[in-house]
Amino acid sequence: MKSGPSLRGAEQAVSLAASVSRRDFLRGLGTTAISTATLGAESVAAELRQANSEKPQGPGGAAITLSINGERRALMLEPRVTLLEALRIHAGLTGPKEVCDRATCGACTVLLDGVPVYACMILAIEAQGREITTIEGISKRGLTPVQQAVVEHDGLQCGYCTPGFVMSLTALLKRNPQPTEADVRKACSGHLCRCGSYPRIFSAALAASRAAVAAKI
Repeated sequence: MKSGPSLRGAEQAVSLAASVSRRDFLRGLGTTAISTATLGAESVAAELRQANSEKPQGPGGAAITLSINGERRALMLEPRVTLLEALRIHAGLTGPKEVCDRATCGACTVLLDGVPVYACMILAIEAQGREITTIEGISKRGLTPVQQAVVEHDGLQCGYCTPGFVMSLTALLKRNPQPTEADVRKACSGHLCRCGSYPRIFSAALAASRAAVAAKI
C-alpha cells in the first residue's frame, strides 16, 4: 500500500515539530544552566565577601559574652573551646558532665534557647546571643518536678548521666505536658545510662507529667 501525499505531509509535519521541540529544549536547557551557574557564582561571591568582612578570631583568646542561666558572662576564650569546656572550666558550672566528648552519651546536655543540645559539639563562640540553661539554672529554687520524680522513683544510681536526662525531659514536658511513654523514650534516645536505670527514668518522667497536670487542675 502506497502512502498518499496527505500522509507524507503529516509525517513531515510531525518530524518538523519534534525537531523544533528538541532545539527549543536544548536551547532552554543551556539558558537554565547558564542562569543557575551565574546565581551559584553570585551566591559564592556573596559568602566570600561576608567571610572577608568578618574579623577573624584566634588563635589566641577572644572576648565573648554568653547568657548562662539568665546571667551574662564575659569570658576570654580561644575559638576552639567548646561550650562544655566553657561551662565547666571557665564558668564553674559542673552540672553538664564530660563523658564521651563525641556526642554519643548525652551527659553534657544543656538547653540552647530551650532546645536540648550536646554542649561538647558546639563551640562556645557560636552560642553567643542565645540563652544557655544548665542543670544549675533549672534548680535555683530547689528540685524541679522532674528531679523530684527521678529521686522518688529511684531513677539514678551513679547519677553521672542524670543531669543530661533531666534537661531533655524538662524540655519534653515544656513542649508536651502529657507525653506518652513512647514520647519519653524518644526524648531519652540520645542518652546513655551505663547503670541501666531506663525503666525508672521513664516512670519518673511520666510521674512528673501527671503531677504537673494535677497541679494545674
